[in-house]
Amino acid sequence: GDLSVRVPEGGDDEVGFLGSRFNHAAEQVQGLVAARDALLASQKSLLANASHELRSPLARIRMGLALMDSESDARAKAEIQRNIEELDQLIEEILLASRLDSRAADMGTVEAVDLTGLAAEECAQSGAELAASPQAQAVVVDGVARLLRRVVRNLLENARRYSAGGEVLVEVLREGGEAVLRVRDHGPGVPPAQRERIFEPFYRLPGASERAGGVGLGLALVKSIVQRHGGQVRCEDNPGG
Repeated sequence: GDLSVRVPEGGDDEVGFLGSRFNHAAEQVQGLVAARDALLASQKSLLANASHELRSPLARIRMGLALMDSESDARAKAEIQRNIEELDQLIEEILLASRLDSRAADMGTVEAVDLTGLAAEECAQSGAELAASPQAQAVVVDGVARLLRRVVRNLLENARRYSAGGEVLVEVLREGGEAVLRVRDHGPGVPPAQRERIFEPFYRLPGASERAGGVGLGLALVKSIVQRHGGQVRCEDNPGG
C-alpha cells in the first residue's frame, strides 16, 4: 500500500526490465492517486463554501416569508425575489465551475467568434463604453461564444459593481498574435497582495459587503474560461486611477 516504494533497478536482462517497468507503473499510480486526492479536496472545499454562501440568502428568504402577510408591500416581495435570483445565479455558476474543472467536459462548439462585436453587445446592455480599436477589422478568435460572452459580462458586472457609477471602458485589440480584452473602471482598486486571490472561488476582499451583490464566483469563472481558451487574466492598476 506504500506507493512511494520502488524496486532497485540494475542489469539489462528481463528482470532488470521488469523492475524498470514496475517503477514506472508505480510512479504513474502514485501520480493518479495524488491527482484524485487533490480533486476531491477541491470539490469538498467548493461544496463547503457553496453551502455557506447558500445559507445567507436562504435565511433572508425564510425571515421575509415569516414576516410577510397578505398585505405585504411590494418592496418586501421585491427583496425576496432578489434573493431567489441570487440563489439561481449561484447555482448556475457552481454548475458551470464544476464543468470547467472537468477537462473531459464538453464546453460547446469551438468556432470563430467576433470578440469585438460580442463586447459591443455586452457594453450596450450594461451601459459601458467600447473604445474604438486602432485596427480597422474586428478581432476574431476561436472559442465557445457563450463562454466568451460570460467572460465579458462577468468583467463588466464586476467593474460596474465597484466603480460606483463611474465610467467603464472596454478595449478589444490585437497585440502581436494575441487578442486582448481590457475592462477599465475607476473603482477603489485592489491591493497588490489580493490581485491573484480575487480570482479564487468565493473570495471577497476584506470589508466587501455581501449586499453589494455577487456571489464570489464571477472572476473565478472568468479565469477558468480564459484558461480553457489558452489565455490568461490579471488585475492591474488603471493608469487613469
